Amino acid sequence: MTDTPLLHVDMDAFYASVALRERPDLVDEPVVVGGSGRGVVLAANYVARRYGIHSALPMARVRRLCPHVTVLPPDYTSFMSVSASVMETFREVTPLVEAYSLDEAFLDVRGSTRRLGPPEAIAEQLRATIHDEQGITCSVGVAGSVSVAKVASRRAKPDGVLVVRPAEVTSFLHPLDVGELYGVGEKTREVLHRAGLVTVADIARLPVPELQRAVGRHLGQHLHHLAWGTDRAELVPRPVHQEPDRSMGADETFARDTADREVVVRELLRLSGRVAGRMRAAGVVGRTVALKVRFSDFTTITRSRTLPEVTDVTVEVHRVVTGLYDALDLPRTRVRLVGVRVEGLVPRASVQRQLVLGEPEHGWEDADRAVDRATRRFGSSAVRPASLV
Repeated sequence: MTDTPLLHVDMDAFYASVALRERPDLVDEPVVVGGSGRGVVLAANYVARRYGIHSALPMARVRRLCPHVTVLPPDYTSFMSVSASVMETFREVTPLVEAYSLDEAFLDVRGSTRRLGPPEAIAEQLRATIHDEQGITCSVGVAGSVSVAKVASRRAKPDGVLVVRPAEVTSFLHPLDVGELYGVGEKTREVLHRAGLVTVADIARLPVPELQRAVGRHLGQHLHHLAWGTDRAELVPRPVHQEPDRSMGADETFARDTADREVVVRELLRLSGRVAGRMRAAGVVGRTVALKVRFSDFTTITRSRTLPEVTDVTVEVHRVVTGLYDALDLPRTRVRLVGVRVEGLVPRASVQRQLVLGEPEHGWEDADRAVDRATRRFGSSAVRPASLV
């Protein structure tokens, strides 16, 4: 069993990176996302950070630090959409995902190594997938405990992976300032510095009773565990929001940009099957089917259609997204990525499907469920449409 089963995956300058997808001309310029006038910075790209700009900084101060900075308004719909897609990518790797915020999560991959390789390989795969599908980068810390993985991802930024094995924990943590420890804020750092505890090694060497007298019983014990990397190694799976998902989707980036309709439609079938299968497993159905297309120049468009009745049937989802794609009329336009999403999800048990006169007793819905049973027993490749073989 691996000794570094926990990954902390953190998007790099998430809000700024998402906003810059639509403005590639600004990638090498200082950019912040936030309100204008008397607003504050929601996020700053790494170019802007070189000027001392960071989140929560007032815009007036930003202008003084960098007069030529570009301010982009926040697009919360895009942020939520990208976050949902990233979290789905995590859940494709492991069901043990503890979301920490819209743009970061802890993953326990000990059950995925036989299928996907060692944790560091999984980390690299996640980085590549998120970059290809979402056009943003992330950094990953790989370790045996939550706090060490968190610190490692921060030290790996931007766009990197850092593995800290158990034998390396003390040499990794102890030279750091106490403020680098996971959960130690500025006020706690100041208290520790006043007590003469400047580095993590200072905390580690201090007997626990003395540490508790300096900062309190509970905090002292907690800091001791953080300094030795012996905090929790088990995750509590949870989504960013505790409410049920309102949509499910999947994207795929082609190995090479393509203008071949047959290739695109075949990929849409595979994605439709993946999304509809997840919906059936979750016991939900949806009425709005959406298509996403990203072109070679990274321009991205979405189209959607709302059906008369809810569905979780693969062939119905595929029929809609294929129609949406054909309606774009792109005979010679090269496509980089396609995505399928079903929105407005509700529990299947809460919906009464209308019977249609003359409808066959057994149809595509039954065929999908037969496929689900076969794949649960024999694996995802057991039964596939002929066009995907």
